[in-house]
Amino acid sequence: MANLTALTLASYLNNLVEWSIDLRQLYLSYKPSFAVTCLSRYSSHSFLAVRTFSSCLPIRQGVPPTLWKLGRLNHVAVAVPDLEKATALYRDVFGAQVSAAVPLPEHGVYTVFVELGNTKLELLYPLGEKSPIAGFLQKNKAGGMHHVCIEVDDINAAVADLKAKNIRLLSPEPRIGAHGKPVMFIHPKDCDGVLVEIEQT
Repeated sequence: MANLTALTLASYLNNLVEWSIDLRQLYLSYKPSFAVTCLSRYSSHSFLAVRTFSSCLPIRQGVPPTLWKLGRLNHVAVAVPDLEKATALYRDVFGAQVSAAVPLPEHGVYTVFVELGNTKLELLYPLGEKSPIAGFLQKNKAGGMHHVCIEVDDINAAVADLKAKNIRLLSPEPRIGAHGKPVMFIHPKDCDGVLVEIEQT
């Protein structure tokens, strides 16, 4: 009798496992007709059906919808130890169109933009004793990539959302950036070591 009970339980569990696999395949293939067939086949186990089906669904990898979206890459910023030399490199050697140097005292930098086909390079040079670029160049004598800038469609919504998610920002509120638009920098420790700037489109 005990052996019979064990065999019956084993058979039931085996069917339940097979059914779970069927439902996983159903979910991934999105075939409604198969769903009806599969659920009808196991209608006698309706309570277990709901629980087993929900437990075998793949975990959603996306993020919940928000009121803001990332847009295109606006620019890649490069800190340089010699702004005139770097400007001449991109203008005279590479033949790119470059802007005039623009001082941004509130950010402690001079900026030069290099126009590319699908984005821009921003050359950064320190302005003032407390310039963050000066500190960067002390650690990176030859210069190097400083940050990437990505456009957002609503920077105020983005900032509020990031704060709610405990993402560290480098200023309490957005500031006006080199393009005359609000920008916000996100702490590199929360962006896999990359300093990310978001800019209002």
